[in-house]
Amino acid sequence: MRLTDDRTGAALLVRSYGPGEVRVGDQVLRRSFLISAERLIEDWRPQTVDELTEADLEAVFALQPEIVVLGTGERQRFPEPRLLAALLARGIGCEVMDTGAACRTYNVLVSEARRAVAALLLK
Repeated sequence: MRLTDDRTGAALLVRSYGPGEVRVGDQVLRRSFLISAERLIEDWRPQTVDELTEADLEAVFALQPEIVVLGTGERQRFPEPRLLAALLARGIGCEVMDTGAACRTYNVLVSEARRAVAALLLK
């Protein structure tokens, strides 16, 4: 019995991840980035959750997600509450997890045709 729909069309998905790097398609990324089903924004400014600012969220907002999966490096670290509040104020859900879990969660959400954005910090 088929439990999931494995058709993702031309959606951008994370193929693999490891310490300090993520592979999207044939591209290996070693700096923080944003990814949605349609767009990859390389070299997103913040490199750690401590560097994340409200100004950095503007690039996230431009992708018009319904949910953001924030990957915070090798371990889960929550950003300042005001940053989560900025997302929630726009009706955008946010899940915070380590980057590996964020990659897996993003792929599942995209395979379900959800308007998800993964904001992946690699340090």
